Amino acid sequence: MHKSTIATLGAGDMSNLIAIPPNMNENEWLAVSTEDFFEKINLLYGNVMEVCTAESCPTMSAGPLFEYLWQDNRRYKKATALSAPEYVDCLMEWIQEQMEDESLFPTDPAVPFPKDFKVRLAPLYKRMFRVFGHIYHCHFSTVRSIGMEAHLNTCFKHFIKFSTTYQLIQKKEMAPMQELIDRLLAK
Repeated sequence: MHKSTIATLGAGDMSNLIAIPPNMNENEWLAVSTEDFFEKINLLYGNVMEVCTAESCPTMSAGPLFEYLWQDNRRYKKATALSAPEYVDCLMEWIQEQMEDESLFPTDPAVPFPKDFKVRLAPLYKRMFRVFGHIYHCHFSTVRSIGMEAHLNTCFKHFIKFSTTYQLIQKKEMAPMQELIDRLLAK
């Protein structure tokens, strides 16, 4: 899958990256793709984390109208304002825990995925989207200066096409990036 993604970097048509491969069921495809998006977002954020500090980004936001609070019902039982790097650290740790949960992401082919698998994936996609939003709104100049703009756009386009095709993210969650989404999907 990674080779296919690299081969289509910058390509307009991503249907082959979104379609369920032969001999794979939808839940397996969603699980594999979720892990892939998690890795991509980790790498993308890794390229801006030196400039994304508690001082430069005291809140996790995607522009002035969209501030995100963290709640995991464990360490943070109530929605809590965190700096962007703290939020992203909590998010990456939380997603990793979700993906290591055998009851949600079974690795044994004999163990079925939960019946509500897509519903339980939706919060992961909503929160991964927020990292894209933060990168675009707060660190795009850094992205451009290191020559990563095309890669970010391609990853984001793939993420949006995938998450909307499989109904993993609600339209209202995409509001901070709607203009860019409309441009990317129009191409």
